[in-house]
Amino acid sequence: MTKVVGVRFRRAGKIYFFAPLNMNIKEKEHVIVETARGVEYGTVVFGNKLVDDEKVTQPLKPVIRIATQKDDEQYQANKAKQEGAAKIFLEKIKKHNLEMKLVDVEYTFDCKKVLFYFTADGRIDFRELVKDLAAVFRTRIELRQIGVRDETKIKGGLGICGRPLCCSYYQSEFTPVTIKMAKDQNLSLNPTKISGNCGRLMCCLAHEEETYEYLNSKLPNAGDYVTTKDGLKGEVASVNVLRQLVKVIVEVDEEKELREYPVSDIRVKKRFNKKNNNEAVSAEEEKELEKLTREEKGATNIDD
Repeated sequence: MTKVVGVRFRRAGKIYFFAPLNMNIKEKEHVIVETARGVEYGTVVFGNKLVDDEKVTQPLKPVIRIATQKDDEQYQANKAKQEGAAKIFLEKIKKHNLEMKLVDVEYTFDCKKVLFYFTADGRIDFRELVKDLAAVFRTRIELRQIGVRDETKIKGGLGICGRPLCCSYYQSEFTPVTIKMAKDQNLSLNPTKISGNCGRLMCCLAHEEETYEYLNSKLPNAGDYVTTKDGLKGEVASVNVLRQLVKVIVEVDEEKELREYPVSDIRVKKRFNKKNNNEAVSAEEEKELEKLTREEKGATNIDD
């Protein structure tokens, strides 16, 4: 077991482990640590804690110190400088005629590096831009091209549920989301209805997938032949996943009726091949769905 503290550098960002040494570090305190990017100011997510050795990447860097009032003032001063840096960056990309969209600016705590996060269609040759910026700021310049999901995570906003976006509020890492998840949840495959603010598939599809997989495993498929508790035979017309109800077309007195049963009141006789019963998708929707699931080439995660 290794004693660590968990530190974040962004809201809903990844949690990194550092060695507390002999310091008693508590949750929500601010600390100064050394990272691959340089000296940074971070927020403690959890204080001194023992974790399994396999979860720790050695060598573990130590916490330099618990942040002082002077450190807090330095951090706020750095944030105030970011707005001015953003204006200069926008002027320079206009001068160099580069198709880039600035998303965020970040100073390392020691001001030895300025990071600019941007989005763009395809790869951008920004070598001359970096030279120009270095001459202005007289420090190391780093430009990072990020994807639309990371852009949305930084900007934040409200989802269609009316709550803050999961990625910017609490979700530290993105999880893979697939069209299969939307199908399992009986959602419309219209891209405009299953896409988040970023234009990609909504993260909440992955959050609820485990529950839907379990509930679907207890239900028959549309088209299955079943026997009901009252002795009638019929074909499954549709299912209600959350309520665990099944609508069955049964024949009563030589007439067909649509009746609803709890899943516990029916027994499946013959399974229907679900592969041949996928919801029809138009050619335009198919292209949009492919676009949603395609990986963003050349994009970099903001926490890497």
